[in-house]
Amino acid sequence: MFDIGMTELLVIGVVALIVVGPNDLPGMFRQLGRFTGKMRGMARDFQRAMEDAADESGVKDISRDLKGMANPKKFGLDKLKDAAGDFEKWDPMKSPRKAGPNTSALSEERQAERDRIQTAAAKRMEARKTAAAPDAVPEPAAPVKDTGTAADTPLTADEPKE
Repeated sequence: MFDIGMTELLVIGVVALIVVGPNDLPGMFRQLGRFTGKMRGMARDFQRAMEDAADESGVKDISRDLKGMANPKKFGLDKLKDAAGDFEKWDPMKSPRKAGPNTSALSEERQAERDRIQTAAAKRMEARKTAAAPDAVPEPAAPVKDTGTAADTPLTADEPKE
């Protein structure tokens, strides 16, 4: 309780011996011991009274309920952890899913839609090719913006080296 070492106790004893005197010192220590015992008894009684009041008001029941609510198993977190563990262990290459009865019908519909889109795209490409005449002049390329100095641009095979 008090952080008193041996040297502090020795100093207190010497001061008490000088102030009180050797004849009255044992009586004073006896009186101090009784006072300390009474204080400890009062503290113990107070603590018991507080614990009894807490028991009567239901604090222990509330404490037990709160501990029960804080239990992860009550929240179902253990099932969530199991599901997460199963997901981490799952390998789609090892466990193929079996197709249901509607899956094959959907696959056929999607394949037919894909074929229809591909034929329509092929027809558009043919229409563009036939619309462009072979003697038509190709469209001019977009002008190139100058992004820097001549030293920044790399040389091509057509340009002479300086």
